[in-house]
Amino acid sequence: MSIPKEPRQLMINLMYLVLMALLALNISAEIMNAFYDLDESMQKSNALTSQSVKSTKESIQPILKKKPALEKPLNAGISEIQEFVGEFADQVDEYKKALFVVCTKRQELSDDQIASFIPDISKDNLEYYAAADKGGRPLPGKDKDWTTWYMVKQHKADSLESLIQRTRGEMIDIYAKTMRACQKEAKLQKSEIDSKIKSFEDNLTLAIDSSWVSSGKKSWGEYNFYQMPFAACLPKLEKFKSDARAAEAIMVNDLAGLVGGRELKLNKFFPVMNAKRGYVIKGEKFEAEVAIGAFSSEFAKTSSISVNGQRVSLNAEGKGQFSETANSLGKRTLKLTASVTNPLSGEKMSGNSEFEYEVGVRSATVSLTKMNVFYIGVDNPVEVSVAGANSNKVKATCSGGTMTGGKGKYNVRATSPGSASITVSAEGFSQKFDFRVKRIPDPVAQLGKHDSKSMGNGEFKAQGGVAAILKNFDFDAKCNIVGFELTRVAKRADPVSNPNRGPRYDSKSKNLVMQAKPGDIYYYDNVKTKCPGDPAARKINSLVFKIK
Repeated sequence: MSIPKEPRQLMINLMYLVLMALLALNISAEIMNAFYDLDESMQKSNALTSQSVKSTKESIQPILKKKPALEKPLNAGISEIQEFVGEFADQVDEYKKALFVVCTKRQELSDDQIASFIPDISKDNLEYYAAADKGGRPLPGKDKDWTTWYMVKQHKADSLESLIQRTRGEMIDIYAKTMRACQKEAKLQKSEIDSKIKSFEDNLTLAIDSSWVSSGKKSWGEYNFYQMPFAACLPKLEKFKSDARAAEAIMVNDLAGLVGGRELKLNKFFPVMNAKRGYVIKGEKFEAEVAIGAFSSEFAKTSSISVNGQRVSLNAEGKGQFSETANSLGKRTLKLTASVTNPLSGEKMSGNSEFEYEVGVRSATVSLTKMNVFYIGVDNPVEVSVAGANSNKVKATCSGGTMTGGKGKYNVRATSPGSASITVSAEGFSQKFDFRVKRIPDPVAQLGKHDSKSMGNGEFKAQGGVAAILKNFDFDAKCNIVGFELTRVAKRADPVSNPNRGPRYDSKSKNLVMQAKPGDIYYYDNVKTKCPGDPAARKINSLVFKIK
């Protein structure tokens, strides 16, 4: 692409570069909010899974009382896995808290404090983290440098990797030990127990993904946390807790299945949607995993979930896949309904919930620096948008002029030189944009298509008057000539002048023009024009023509 020679066009090109840069910043903010929403959704899902494990344990106690030989090893195994997973979840939470404090309080802490870290988190910092975690938004959402420093350069990710590996091995050991302790009383063959242990190990998602080896990264920690924004680290860490909670639920359900003839207590069920993200671009697909909280595999054939009336097929674990194409902008609400029938009693129960996500487009917000100008007397087109917000709910007001239009497209009419501003607001958002107000630039006086030059006698006499031309001005505006003074200087004769009102020649000026002979010189002085928005006429360039 060639570089424009005119300074005005070059400035317009720079304006669009600024525009695209601001677009990247706006969409980045939306993505940070989506990470926070995903983390909160996963926390709720983990809480429901933990409650499900607790309910399952309580539901088998009446039958275990009748089987004392099975009660002791089974309850011991369940208690051990609950305590172990709880400790793992607490340790992962410590990483989240530590990252929060590093990114918000880094300048207040010494390297020695952060190296040991967890004991040095002050009570005030923890209370601030708790407040942010319960509905507020942690401040350092986009911070990537300190997350990289702490997790990668301080090798905290290596410690996390070791913790995950130890936890995985210990969970398999607890599962195997408990199953073998219950084998005799449950009247199972050794091959059945070995098969269950193998299945548990194969389905245990809490593991170190080996794909980082072929990624070109130096370590698992660098693969997962290098230049990772703080907001993105939260759901990543929460996923490790989710994997452990899922394994805990599988183990407890398998152990409960050894009891046989258990009592099922259904109190309340909640549809749970685990979305990949809460913000998508128009034309892309929104994808989510939907499941029933506190789900038992015995309900697989008697349970169903629907999303906005569309039934979702469930597998043996009570999970299904839902997707839809985002074809409209703004907030999208999904209404979920879960239906469960107790396979023992035939009792039917249901629950409802809603999930919302935002649909946006890749758009830009203009913020001008040197070119942020409104011109008086013409319509100044302005487009207004807020990324991720419905255009019908975006409001724009103007100070220093009048504003007409709607649905993102407006015209601004400025009235006097100085300054003006536009305030854009949407749900939870407001921003003010400042502009300068200037008069329309001076037009150029021309005779026909020419300014000062030599002109043939016939062409000169064919002109009807003087015009005011706005050159390189992109707005729809017209300036009118108010008047000028025409002077003829003939050879060996005194100059003859006539003050002419309006753009066209009056009779005296026309007479002077028609007397033109080769060698005569005509002067157009004191040329005045009036442009839209001008309170009075302004003086512009003079013209000189020599007759050929």
